[in-house]
Amino acid sequence: MGSWSSSVTASMRVASNARRITRPRSVRHHSALAQPQARPAPSTPAKTDPYVLLAPHLEKMRTSLITLLGSSHPSLNAIAQYYFLHPSKQLRPLLVLLFARATNGLGAEFPQVNWAADNARGRQQELDAPLSRKDILCDWNPSMPDHTASFESAFELHIPPPQPSYIPPPPLLHQTHSQALTHALLPTQLRLAQIVEMIHVASLLHDDVLDKSPLRRGAPSAPAAFGNKLAVLGGDFLLGRASAALSRLGSHEVVELIASVIANLVEGEILQMKGSGSEAAPSPSSSASGAIDLKDIHSSPSPSSSDKWSIYLKKTYLKTASLMAKGARAAVVLGGCREGEVWKEVAYAYGRNLGIAFQLIDDTLDFSSSTAQLGKPGFADLRLGLATGPALYAAEEFPELEAMIERRFGKDGDVERALTLISSSRGVERTRELARIHAEKAREVLALLPRSEARDALEGLTEGVVKRRW
Repeated sequence: MGSWSSSVTASMRVASNARRITRPRSVRHHSALAQPQARPAPSTPAKTDPYVLLAPHLEKMRTSLITLLGSSHPSLNAIAQYYFLHPSKQLRPLLVLLFARATNGLGAEFPQVNWAADNARGRQQELDAPLSRKDILCDWNPSMPDHTASFESAFELHIPPPQPSYIPPPPLLHQTHSQALTHALLPTQLRLAQIVEMIHVASLLHDDVLDKSPLRRGAPSAPAAFGNKLAVLGGDFLLGRASAALSRLGSHEVVELIASVIANLVEGEILQMKGSGSEAAPSPSSSASGAIDLKDIHSSPSPSSSDKWSIYLKKTYLKTASLMAKGARAAVVLGGCREGEVWKEVAYAYGRNLGIAFQLIDDTLDFSSSTAQLGKPGFADLRLGLATGPALYAAEEFPELEAMIERRFGKDGDVERALTLISSSRGVERTRELARIHAEKAREVLALLPRSEARDALEGLTEGVVKRRW
């Protein structure tokens, strides 16, 4: 597969036109001059570009997602949609859709969920319909005027009308099912892709407040553009809309998976601030106002070197890989995979390993790429007092880094000295190697899936996340 940045750039152009583009297949031949008697080697097909494969679906997902974000407050509209209007990798929804295509038709309950997509709440129009009455929800969305309510008059008791009777699926539907890929996507899986992207963007809004980041995706961050209060409220609003959409998917297991991701994101952020998982909670009376002082969190005894690595990788899972792993697993569950079937285990193992590889590479780019390439300030982790993979590896070569890590690079000159030592070490190189190990593990589990374009694209992603430069 080509470089990550070129693939994403190409996908944006393709998605904007909402059409498929067929990439030429590359063919290698042995040199006729070097080996005049040699037969040509078999042609080697190019890796399937996941962004090209799913371009129409990604474009539809993005445009219809905006309609889910409308509110009665113009400022809330602007902040909720802000990051969606800037180019992004869309990796998390991409994984949801690729695993849907790679497994739909394999699960024992696929006939039922496929039937529901045409006859029950799994239909696209039903996913926008509230489970409770609109006058109960009071959730204003100008993009969906039929789903809102008014306060122009006092609330009247409503006697609910008779509801249409439940239409069960045809009996013995599963007996007509032959296990084979359909290469199709269900409306619930497309909505899930939107939900995971909404949760991801909500986490970015909150992260940029906590990290005081001035840039995101090459533009002013939401806190810089709108202020911290609106950025926090915008993230909360996205989580609320994502939760409502999640409830309409009709799967308790998927609700549990994705709800746990939100808890993981919070736990990961706290773990990052603490730097250890064993500290006592700060006292509520740590200040006159009763507010928690983050200095109390940071002042605990430092963990050992091995503990630092364990905490770092756990934090990496909680903040990054959890959403990828559980989003991919949820997609397979929505495709009718039952407990005991291997397909959702493949999805989780792939997403977990790929997510960790992705973040490890992200941590190296903080040292090896420019602000223009990253779309956010370079060396941000050190300035925030965070020791990521390159710094932890560098400390094994230069022990003086240990003291800087313990004080979170808080002393004058620490950041500059740490950068010098990390640049002189093999920290970045070794972190990239660790990322390659995780990416290879992700690729290995795909062998359990039948060969398809989607599986080929997933294999290509394991190379792309490691080779990317932004």
